[in-house]
Amino acid sequence: MFNKYIKLVIAAAITVWAVFQFVDGNIMNGISLLFLAGIFVFFYFKNEFILLAFLQLRKQNFEGCQKWLSKIKNPSSALVQKQEGYYNFLQGIMVSQTNLTQAEKFFKKALSLGLSMGHDTAMAKLQLAGIAMSKNRKNEATKLINEAKKLDTQGMLKEQIKSMKDQMKRVGGAGMAQRQQMKGRKGFR
Repeated sequence: MFNKYIKLVIAAAITVWAVFQFVDGNIMNGISLLFLAGIFVFFYFKNEFILLAFLQLRKQNFEGCQKWLSKIKNPSSALVQKQEGYYNFLQGIMVSQTNLTQAEKFFKKALSLGLSMGHDTAMAKLQLAGIAMSKNRKNEATKLINEAKKLDTQGMLKEQIKSMKDQMKRVGGAGMAQRQQMKGRKGFR
């Protein structure tokens, strides 16, 4: 993986070559070269490895997604800020299966860098709410769920938010029942 600015330098060089083609009268060559330069500019803003990782994630191939993400060695120099946010978002999804503390760090960093789509931000906040709930931080989980609900304007996460709230009620009710049992026992007053 190379620095993100190399893509812009290559695009500029191809554009100069296209101008020379236009001057020589080779119009079709110039147009083709401008399209080629446009591809490099596109990949400056949308990293090819992140696009391939999202494709693997869509197929539910987590190993393939991790393989493409591992090709990005230094995300801060290889990616623009929004793409670095998505890199951390994907890393959080991958790590959430094994290490919740590490996943929480990735999701928080993704939110601090910014995600361009509102439903992606809502999904990250919903993931953080699930992590907070598993660590018995109910107030933080409630706050994150409410923020995710506000961000989900199209209702894509409606079912997940509803199930998360139901799960919080069950966990809260179970905790209350355990406290009542503890109070009823002798020696625990």
